[in-house]
Amino acid sequence: MKKSIRRSALVVCAAASALGLAAVPSSAVPSTVWTVSPSPAAFKAVNVGNIVLTATIPMTCTTSTAAGTMASATGNPGDVADITTMNFGASGSPCTSVLGNVTTTSITPWDVVAVDYNASTGVTTGYVGNVKANVTAGACKFTVTGKASGTYTNSTGILAINSTAGELTVSNPVNCGAIVTTATKPTFKGNYAVTVASTGAIPTIVGSNP
Repeated sequence: MKKSIRRSALVVCAAASALGLAAVPSSAVPSTVWTVSPSPAAFKAVNVGNIVLTATIPMTCTTSTAAGTMASATGNPGDVADITTMNFGASGSPCTSVLGNVTTTSITPWDVVAVDYNASTGVTTGYVGNVKANVTAGACKFTVTGKASGTYTNSTGILAINSTAGELTVSNPVNCGAIVTTATKPTFKGNYAVTVASTGAIPTIVGSNP
């Protein structure tokens, strides 16, 4: 009987530990001070590999660029950068889909928002917020709004966008039939190399709790 009680206690403790690990982010206390270096500064970003927006069908861009300003911030979440220009595709290198070439007109500013910082890896977890873009794929037109989860790594300068279903929504679909509807849950995935516009250096983001 005592062995059974001990085993039960171990199971309960293990379960509680597992739940605790699942619930606690990479830092025990969420950062409230975000030190961006340099700050303030203009930045630019260029895709590394393909950028893919999937709204039932994948829409792939081999070229994508962004630009804006970054600055230190206080609070959690913390707005550490504003994307004022966001381009998908370029002349001679359009984004493509099975419906035809894709044109995306971004309505900015978008926000780069920091939520958690892992000091051991130099990785900030957060999301790109205030996303809004008008998308045309062949005859199909629709608007995408919401946010896209992502991470930023200080050592590489890579902003990795990896949204999950439900973060972005579709509105005003026209000529899309059943392919893209208001029930569609788009995803936005891809990596961007971020540099300081004036120097080409890799900027850093550090979260702390003073």
